[in-house]
Amino acid sequence: MSALAFDTVGHVYEGVDREVRALEGLDLGVETGEPVSVIGPSGCGKSTMLLLAAGMLSPTTGSVLVNGEPVDGPRRTTALILQEYGLLPWKTVGHNAALGLEVRGVPAAERRALTARSLAQVGLVEFADAYPGELSGGMRQRLAVARALALDADLLLMDEPLSALDALTREDLQDLLLELWRRRGHTAVLVTHSIEEAVFLGRRVVVLSPRPGRVAEVVDNPEMGEPGFRQSPEFYARCSQLRAVLAEEGAVGRLAAEVMPR
Repeated sequence: MSALAFDTVGHVYEGVDREVRALEGLDLGVETGEPVSVIGPSGCGKSTMLLLAAGMLSPTTGSVLVNGEPVDGPRRTTALILQEYGLLPWKTVGHNAALGLEVRGVPAAERRALTARSLAQVGLVEFADAYPGELSGGMRQRLAVARALALDADLLLMDEPLSALDALTREDLQDLLLELWRRRGHTAVLVTHSIEEAVFLGRRVVVLSPRPGRVAEVVDNPEMGEPGFRQSPEFYARCSQLRAVLAEEGAVGRLAAEVMPR
């Protein structure tokens, strides 16, 4: 049984005078403890996939299941990390890390213990009493990760969480996400526009077609997570393979335009 399954999923956004078909006939299974990357052109439904998995949207057709159960709303052990961090500037680092626990009604003593552990995992313990405005972009993203870890999530959904960071900070956070997955063994789905990031953090890389999104191809990436993988011939070969797949889908030009500095 898959930890996360999309079964012939379609999703339509209703507009004032038209509808936008974001996904259609999406079939995908993610195994327990498997890290999967999702890549594709802008507007192909990548973010919609994650919102459906998180229970924040409902599919128009088909079904989304977590551990064999239909997703009918947010679940306590699913965590969603967004590009915008979602931090409250008037709350301290510690309070921001505990926010998800507070919303779920976790008792104060348990909240403090879980928050301290999550901040330690991302190296922010000494900043627990600071405010988000006092942190660098990389540290704010670490805080967003800590908030997800505090929930003790078994399913971690990430929507381009590192795209706003500079190259060195981005690689540092990629290493952190990899190390956390090695330690915790959670199921992870990462949406990204970066080919290299998709290969570095995905045991499989799922390529979506242009809208309406469907699975165009799945690239196996068995060496992911091995020591020195980023500098290995296998890494560069897999990036080249993925670039060729995206070119077949007509997505490479659009991806390049999306990640160019503005």
